[in-house]
Amino acid sequence: MNELQYGSDDYRGVSFLSAVSRVEQIEQLLGRPAAQPAAPPATSAAAAPFAQALGQATAAGAPAGQGAGARALAIAEGEIGVTEQPPGSNDGPRIADYRSAVAGSYAGAPWCAYFVSWAAAQAGAPIGPNGQGLGSVAGITDWARSTGRLTNDPQPGDLILFGTEHVGIVESVNADGTLTTVEGNASNGVHREVHPRSDATGFVRESG
Repeated sequence: MNELQYGSDDYRGVSFLSAVSRVEQIEQLLGRPAAQPAAPPATSAAAAPFAQALGQATAAGAPAGQGAGARALAIAEGEIGVTEQPPGSNDGPRIADYRSAVAGSYAGAPWCAYFVSWAAAQAGAPIGPNGQGLGSVAGITDWARSTGRLTNDPQPGDLILFGTEHVGIVESVNADGTLTTVEGNASNGVHREVHPRSDATGFVRESG
């Protein structure tokens, strides 16, 4: 085993730096690892992406509620881009899925009411007196009136009525007074549309 030779000065008059150097030599001979600077606290790899995603969701105005209207809206938004096959046929594989939510539906019929009935059923709050879905705008309007769901104060997730001819789902009520909607059977598919408030004849508040 090596021994450290101190010499004969017994550290009198030794400079501070020399003393520090001698201490380091002793620690090395004793096999003690040199002190390492403390590492900065580790950051979870998942934390940053989660925070980023949360910020994006908030900025995008993601629905905060968990009601039937919010769920139906989210489901309808996921269908944007679906088209009839062939265009103008009121039919196609996905349109057939929408029809399945309405008792007594048939191929080739206008399907805007089928679409909102399907979205509501998927959200766990089917529309109609017995939850069987409704295939006409007039039928939806009558059901909403009889159950106290008809309103003139729109909010995201409400059904939007255009007379007895068309129905969609309100996506947002905009600062300029317009309404952004998600609609089936709009230009042969499921599309996002923007309407002046005056286009709507009423709104249906989904519950559940």
